Amino acid sequence: MSEFVVSPEVAAAPKALLHDHLDGGLRPQTIIDIADEIGYRALPATDPADLDRWFRESADSGSLVRYLETFAHTVAVMQTEAGLYRVAKECALDLAADGVVYAESRYAPEQHVDGGLTMEAVVEAVNAGFRDGESEAAAAGNTIQVRALLTAMRHAARAREIAELTVRYRDAGVVGFDIAGAEAGYPPTRHLDAFEYLQRENSRFTIHAGEAFGLPSIWEAIQWCGADRLGHGVRIVDDIDTSGEVPTLGRLSAYVKDGRIPLEMCPTSNLQTGAAKSYAAHPITLLKDLRFRVTVNTDNRLMSGTTQGREMQHLVDEAGWTLADLRWATINAMKSAFIPYDERLAIINDQVKPGYAALGVVSYVP
Repeated sequence: MSEFVVSPEVAAAPKALLHDHLDGGLRPQTIIDIADEIGYRALPATDPADLDRWFRESADSGSLVRYLETFAHTVAVMQTEAGLYRVAKECALDLAADGVVYAESRYAPEQHVDGGLTMEAVVEAVNAGFRDGESEAAAAGNTIQVRALLTAMRHAARAREIAELTVRYRDAGVVGFDIAGAEAGYPPTRHLDAFEYLQRENSRFTIHAGEAFGLPSIWEAIQWCGADRLGHGVRIVDDIDTSGEVPTLGRLSAYVKDGRIPLEMCPTSNLQTGAAKSYAAHPITLLKDLRFRVTVNTDNRLMSGTTQGREMQHLVDEAGWTLADLRWATINAMKSAFIPYDERLAIINDQVKPGYAALGVVSYVP
């Protein structure tokens, strides 16, 4: 990870994270250790610093397809119960050390069965890792709750099965469902039966949409599939006319804004995949100013060389965000979390607001 300074204020700020991929956040040393244990010989480097650099350079290509190829190595070392447990536990610990008080970590069970595990065994190993990571973090003075989202791959055909798995484990730490993977050629409506099943079962879901593909992907995710949140959603700006003195919203962008549909925005990741040109020019600030339900997220901490603190600091340094803006986005994330309302409210009132009050931020004036 390159030299980058997160200010003491941003470091101390309570954080909430809705869009973070478990297989995109491994520690380089963990990849090396597990690869050695299971006999995986395809790593491009076996020195932690070199491997860390390889992931970031490979992901920093401007292509979502190339970016996704880096996951072959992380997924390869997540094929055993022990490996999954370690990765999940370390995820909870790393996020807690970054000041994250609530996180939803997503992963695709179907990608972790090559070693013979059932998808149920995958879920249970990850859940166990999260719980023990939470306990260890709390013992170190860092309170965090980590919940799981189960992801189905857009190009595969197991979405309904994974949706049923989501419902089966919804009282055991799994709070929602997601689809991910390359958008072009794989519209969310391919998995319409899964989304209809989840709606019948009163289960929540988010959909990767509007990242590498445009407005049709967002429209299908919302109007055909009924998504509760949009993963990325950055291309919603294509439906906003900024040529005049006052931006004008189109029908779809107005629907997203008025319906308070949360946008799980990931600035650094978008720069890597070419969805945005810079932090200063990233649509997240325009959308914040227009009062969309904006949230700030990491996407893939390893590939992007990032943390939630770094994402927030980039917005402060390069896009003019204030601590008050960060508080607002954090509360947005908690309002949009897939845990019960009372639990969301408790985190906002007991952790987020007091944490920002200690930094001198007690309200937000747009």
